[in-house]
Amino acid sequence: MSNLVPFGGYGSPGSSLSPRVAKALGRQLGSIEAGGAVALAQIDVAVQRREAVTDGVTSIAARAMQHVAAVSQTEVQMALTVPNASGRLAAVADAHAHALAMTGIVIDTARALGRLA
Repeated sequence: MSNLVPFGGYGSPGSSLSPRVAKALGRQLGSIEAGGAVALAQIDVAVQRREAVTDGVTSIAARAMQHVAAVSQTEVQMALTVPNASGRLAAVADAHAHALAMTGIVIDTARALGRLA
């Protein structure tokens, strides 16, 4: 349990503080309160920035997965259309390293957004 008693002001009954000391105390407490409000605002801004970075990386990763899936789907459709070309189609898709390129883009984006935050 706290021994603190609410301060009622300068001339309040039971106050043993002089007006000068009470005024200095009020300024110090106000400064502490303002510093706490600034610290909370800084934390809030940092959280919002990190959330924006997370949203950006998630968006880029989802888009990259869609592109990789589209390339794979096109490869399968073409292989079904021309079965004799399936080996060559797979080689083209693998040689292009589309999935690796998309991974690189996601990683680069995460780094760039992280530097902005």
